[in-house]
Amino acid sequence: MSKPIDLSGSQYDQDTYIGRAKHFFKLTNPLNIFATSAQLDEAKQIVTEYKKTKKMPPGMDEDKLWSMKYLYDSAFHPDTGEKMFVLGRMAAQAPMNTLITGCMITFYKTNAATMFWQWINQTFNALVNYTNRSGTAPISKSQLLASYCAACGGAMGTAFYLNSKAKQMKNPVFAALVPFAAVCGANFINIPMMRSSELMGGTPVFTPDGLPVGNSTRAAALGIGLVCISRVIMAIPGMTLTPILTNYARSRGLFCRHPRGVLPFQMGLVGLCVVFATPLCCALFKQRMSLSVDSLEPELQKVAKAKFPKATEVVFNKGL
Repeated sequence: MSKPIDLSGSQYDQDTYIGRAKHFFKLTNPLNIFATSAQLDEAKQIVTEYKKTKKMPPGMDEDKLWSMKYLYDSAFHPDTGEKMFVLGRMAAQAPMNTLITGCMITFYKTNAATMFWQWINQTFNALVNYTNRSGTAPISKSQLLASYCAACGGAMGTAFYLNSKAKQMKNPVFAALVPFAAVCGANFINIPMMRSSELMGGTPVFTPDGLPVGNSTRAAALGIGLVCISRVIMAIPGMTLTPILTNYARSRGLFCRHPRGVLPFQMGLVGLCVVFATPLCCALFKQRMSLSVDSLEPELQKVAKAKFPKATEVVFNKGL
């Protein structure tokens, strides 16, 4: 009799970067967004039933079962279990960021164009950040609106300031890198604002066995900080290599006869970068992070040590 498959984790070793990279290549596969509701519901049913019974469904083998698990994980929130809005899923990152980033680094020379594409970008980022937040605590509509306005306002203000400075730069490459600088600054505003409820109320932490300990603001701050770092690194290839290579191509006269070819050229470069950067940067840090009990808030330390005296660390979902 074969050993039951543990679908609570990953098919790959999450203690190694290579294992996490393989995991996220499957999880962020853009083809997952084309799955129908019926296919997603079927994947959920198969995964849920197997977790309960440990019996292989008819017509399934181990590879097919893992495929169902990754399809399920790509569309359903790991904490709430709710089906996520399709454009907020990590599988939508590659196609959406290709379009938005391509336009940002193409149309950056006027303030109006800069503001518009930064607003589009930050609205999309806000959607992704909210969709992939950690924990199950609901966010009120007023808090969500305030967070969105603060995130977009701060990001667009950063972009406007940097764009005004870019006009003083004679080097076209430096000017073309302004959108990247704005996105970097904006990420450290957008992500914490859209996940502000975690910073105020904490994110759920558990023992390694999965028993709930409480909500920790320190765990939330750690998780959000790591997400900010991975998102900035994720933007580097598409938003830096693309303008540099485009400027080089222009200097070689590649677009003299076909100036309209700049946009598809940049879109192609961005798309190539994003398809690889998304899973590789998601894999930089574990999604299920650990934190020592002694690093928790004093009140939560007392709870953890009283209820689980043998536990030396807690685990939590840092979000994506």
